[in-house]
Parts: sequence; C-alpha cells; structure tokens
Amino acid sequence: MTEVYVLDGTRIRTLEDFWRVMGEAVNGPGAGGSFGRSLDAFADCLGGGFGTPDDGDFLVEWRDHRVSREHLGYPETARQLEIRLTRCHPTNRPAVAAGLAAARERRGATVFDWLTGIFEERAPGVLRLR
Repeated sequence: MTEVYVLDGTRIRTLEDFWRVMGEAVNGPGAGGSFGRSLDAFADCLGGGFGTPDDGDFLVEWRDHRVSREHLGYPETARQLEIRLTRCHPTNRPAVAAGLAAARERRGATVFDWLTGIFEERAPGVLRLR
C-alpha cells in the first residue's frame, strides 16, 4: 500500500518551514523527527529509509503548492543564498554570490525550484502538486 504524506502549502513560507512541515508529514506532528535540514540531507532522505518506506512506495501531496511557490520565490531564495554565503567554503563564494545576484534580479531557480528539482532527481514521480 502506498503511503501518502500531505504537505500543507499554506504553512510553508520559508525553507525552514518546509523542513518542519515535511518532517511532520513523514514523522508525525510533535514527533521531533526531521526529514532533512539541508538540501543534501533532504535528497538523501528521499532515497527511503529515513521515515519513508524503504521500498520507495510513497507519494508526497503538496497541497496549496501555489502559495508555497510564491513564498519560496526570489526574496526567500536571496535570503537563503545570503545565509549560505556566510557559511560556504571560500572557493564556493563566487558561485553563491552569482546566484544571489541573479535572485535579486529575479532570475534563475528559486527555493521552490530547488525542492521540486530534488524530488524529481531523487524520487521521480513521488511529488504531486495540488
């Protein structure tokens, strides 16, 4: 039987909100479990065995995803890249700074795009946008 995890897009305004809402969907409210707190960890979690079924038989239904898409747009992308710029390795700073400049000019991938891209790369067909 396919496990279905439901994300309430009206509760996702920041990337940090996404981590919380996704963790609650998979592990239950108040369970304290997470489902990644970084893009790399999230990609690993989608591979199964971190709360999702090991056989990969699950779906994620992202309800009201349009609300999330708006909130996870360019301003949130710029905010996340500003944070990343303060923490990244010096050799990565030029690439992060270029991404930040693009986000400020409303160009390039957004946080929403990052997340949906990881779904497609690591668990194709699992994400249902509603």
